[in-house]
Amino acid sequence: MDDVCDQTGFPLGRTGRVLLVLWSLIVLAGFAVALSLEPDTHRYGTHQELGLPPCTSLVLFDIPCPSCGMTTSFSHFVRGQFKQAAQANTAGVLLAAICAAQIPWCWLSAYQGHLWRVRRPHVFLLCVLSVLSGVCVVQWTSKLLLR
Repeated sequence: MDDVCDQTGFPLGRTGRVLLVLWSLIVLAGFAVALSLEPDTHRYGTHQELGLPPCTSLVLFDIPCPSCGMTTSFSHFVRGQFKQAAQANTAGVLLAAICAAQIPWCWLSAYQGHLWRVRRPHVFLLCVLSVLSGVCVVQWTSKLLLR
């Protein structure tokens, strides 16, 4: 594990630094949108406030998709309502926490000129995505079984 995360980290050029700052601003904008939305009381459907259609999986098959409740989860998360966020979509809470942690990490990495404590970004990203995907599948399966 020492070669995946260490003090020096993967070196960044000017473009990499700019991209990290831009990414952090996009994440902040996403949180701002989540804050502007009122969480739906059904634990899903908050995305419809953005003019998006209802979940196709729910409409066609009466089965929630793995991301059902994700926007609602984010909307609760930015308000500090973590229990309600987890009830809407557990993977959403984890994703929101990862996004929140990315903001200072991006800024620190851009400032230092290397990915803070990450030497092999592809391995690190694979680990994060694997955990997030696993939580999403477990959460979705439990939703389907508890219907």
